[in-house]
Amino acid sequence: MLPKIQQMDATVNTDNLFMMRALELAQFAADDGEVPVGAVIVHDGEIVGEGYNQPISSCDPTAHAEVVAMRQACVSLNNYRLTGCELYVTIEPCTMCVGAMVHARIKRVVFGALEPRAGALQSQLQLMDHGPYNHSIVWEGGVLEAQCSKMISNFFRQKRDLKSKQTAK
Repeated sequence: MLPKIQQMDATVNTDNLFMMRALELAQFAADDGEVPVGAVIVHDGEIVGEGYNQPISSCDPTAHAEVVAMRQACVSLNNYRLTGCELYVTIEPCTMCVGAMVHARIKRVVFGALEPRAGALQSQLQLMDHGPYNHSIVWEGGVLEAQCSKMISNFFRQKRDLKSKQTAK
């Protein structure tokens, strides 16, 4: 068995690795003009589901990165429950996504940046701290927070700049 400090380092490195993949997926969303959020589902150390935001392109308001990744993971595992799975996402999940995670029985959620307006784990509602849920999710935020936050900020800055250039014409 590894000493405790080595176990913690391994978890941090693994979390960073999976968050890096979520950031790559978020770039796909940005390239499509969607809010750049990416997510991966991990089971036994392997990615079993991936997703990025696509509500605009799919005409589906539920097509958040987390939901897309959970749908793919359920197919991969041939089960509507994702017991024992971890979800990595570049931004703090919203209420809808946290609800879906509870129903799917996600074990752990790791997110990058806070979502100050609609975050449902830490920023606004703290859903896992309240309520009569039949499943509890362990979560932590701040993994590669600077990179995740920068991606979102740059996306919205570019949107504002483009809008102001169009208005100035």
